[in-house]
Amino acid sequence: MSEQKSGKVAVLVENLYQEMEVWVPVYRLREIGYEVQLVGPRVDTYKSKLGYPAPADVGVSQALTTPYDAVIIPGGYAPDLLRDNAEMVELVRSAAERGAIVAAICHGSWMLASAGLLRGRRVTGASQIRDDLRNAGGEVIDQPVVRDGNLITSRKPADIPDFCAAIVEALAEATADRPARTRAA
Repeated sequence: MSEQKSGKVAVLVENLYQEMEVWVPVYRLREIGYEVQLVGPRVDTYKSKLGYPAPADVGVSQALTTPYDAVIIPGGYAPDLLRDNAEMVELVRSAAERGAIVAAICHGSWMLASAGLLRGRRVTGASQIRDDLRNAGGEVIDQPVVRDGNLITSRKPADIPDFCAAIVEALAEATADRPARTRAA
């Protein structure tokens, strides 16, 4: 018997997202029992940098009323579009403020800067945005994954295994008091 996890996770999507940074965490978390919703600015289908579709399950207006256990911000060029949406920024900010796990990879850390979450926090991200992260008050560390409380960040697609492991570990810690369901292995 293996332990089945439970909880609700949002993965943000917008056009020009990085494929692996969306789909690997989605499938990893679904595999162990988390309910994962793709959240876009509205219910629509968004295309990756290579044209791969990601249909949003819910729009951000609906997501703002959902108490997610974690919000994941993938990279690509999508975060630059996402951070121009005030409701998306509010979703990230409010999740962090209530103690939910907020995880960003690659250019996704831009959203953390736009949400005002980096002052005095340890963080990493794509090398191209490290000046932005420092200017937003973050202490930038160049390593595959950096966890500072409920904030988890990674640099690039090659870091996805460490990124996913850190998210799973943080979710397990956050939901340790919840009764777990079990299923046959």
